[in-house]
Amino acid sequence: MSKKLIAEVLGTFILVLFGCGAAVIGGAAIGFTGISLAFGLAIVAAAYGIGAISGAHLNPAVSLGMVTAGRMSLGECASYAAAQVAGAVIGAGVLYLIASGSAGWSGGLGANGYGPGYLGEYGLTAALVFECVMTFVFVTVILGATGKGAAAGFAGLAIGLTLAAIHLVGINVTGVSVNPARSIGPALFSGGGAIAQLWVFILAPLVGGALAGVLYKAGLTKAD
Repeated sequence: MSKKLIAEVLGTFILVLFGCGAAVIGGAAIGFTGISLAFGLAIVAAAYGIGAISGAHLNPAVSLGMVTAGRMSLGECASYAAAQVAGAVIGAGVLYLIASGSAGWSGGLGANGYGPGYLGEYGLTAALVFECVMTFVFVTVILGATGKGAAAGFAGLAIGLTLAAIHLVGINVTGVSVNPARSIGPALFSGGGAIAQLWVFILAPLVGGALAGVLYKAGLTKAD
């Protein structure tokens, strides 16, 4: 189990450092498309690098979806979630050390948010719906791509491309979380509004992930 948890720490570290790093360090040059690809490619790298060890969940909502799908115990999910949050905090910490070395750094770390002053200024309802629905879609793809009848060797690519597509749709809405750990790491260093709004990026993805697992276990999204 310790080997699996180390893999989850490392994988989530990669996700936050690459994804949020693209937004913070390269965002002005690469735009939303580049940031979307960075998140997707980070998942692909982690999936093929550590997937054989831990399954590369890298996301408490994914692990909870595995529980409700009947593919993981609640205790193991809790351990995974703790490791994922730790990896995200380390990733955000390293990003802070790098970004703060620039005289032009604005202080942002890619924290998620919504409302006045944040990107497209979408409201709370839009943020909750987007995060819940997109996490449901994301976890449904993961369960299908790693389940019975799935094409061998392509899960990491399918999952990474799905995350990239979700970012292409929704960066302007919430910055895209679909992952409580990814939100917690940057928020802890950003403080203020990022902390106050953090509950949205914990609750909505967990609900979406759990629902995806329930439908999978019921056989509605599972191959026969």
